[in-house]
Parts: sequence; structure tokens; C-alpha cells
Amino acid sequence: METVYDFTVKMTDGNEKSMREYEGKILLIVNTASKCGFTPQFEGLQKLYEKYKEQGFVVLGFPCDQFKNQEFSNIDETLQFCQKKYGVTFPMFAKIDVNGEKEHPLYTFLKDQKGGILSKNIKWNFTKFLVDRNGKVVERYSPTTKPSKIEEDIVSILK
Repeated sequence: METVYDFTVKMTDGNEKSMREYEGKILLIVNTASKCGFTPQFEGLQKLYEKYKEQGFVVLGFPCDQFKNQEFSNIDETLQFCQKKYGVTFPMFAKIDVNGEKEHPLYTFLKDQKGGILSKNIKWNFTKFLVDRNGKVVERYSPTTKPSKIEEDIVSILK
């Protein structure tokens, strides 16, 4: 696998989607959780999406329940929560694992491209990966990095 476009992901309805549909776009891939201290970041992620989507920027949300069970068990609850509370309109996908035996291959690739401090593993919800128009990971951000702090990096690769 060479780029994020080589993967398929599962939509919330269970259907598969090729990441090729995002080819040529700048992506911010985020493992999300609805009941986490970082959940308010949905608001900032949505603002970035709205501000730059016309220029080819997309936020992709991947709900994950691996960190202290901070995600709803039902994906419909997750979607309703995100839309009602934070006005999320960017694409959200089926719940996945980002670490361990059942980790999604997309996340294996992302972590191989940009490891974390001390370990490649995702340490918590709202770890973010910025992907350029060629499908390559250009940066990894910790859960504590607010979306507004990523804006400058997004703008620099939108050009």
C-alpha cells in the first residue's frame, strides 16, 4: 500500500467505500469519540471543514471505542449526537479499531507513515493525520492539538 487511496473503509450503513473517492483532496483523518474530554473538538473540525471544503479539504471521522469506551454502541446514536450537538456534516464512518489485532489497515498505514512519540500506537481519541493531495501523510497531531492549531498547515498544502 502506497497511499491512503489504496484502502477501503466501511460507511455507517455497512457498505464499503474506496478512499480513491478522496483522491486529489487534502484530508484530516481523525479517530473520534462522542463521550471524551476532547469531544468539543468536533466544533473546530467542522469549522475547518466548512471553511476549506470548497478548496478540496475534507475531514474524515472514524469513531473508535478503544479508549475507556467513550463511544456510543450504536452508530446512529453517534451520528445523531455529532450532528445535533456540533453540527457535523463532514463524513463519518463505521466504528473501527485504531490499535491492536483488529486495527483497521488504514490506521496501520497512517501510523507507519507518521509514528507517535515513543510508539506508533494511537494513544487516545482525536489523534489527527493530515494527508496531502497525493495521499501521503504529512503530519500527525496529538489529541490535545486543537483543530485551530492545524489550520496553518492545511492552508500551506492547499496552495
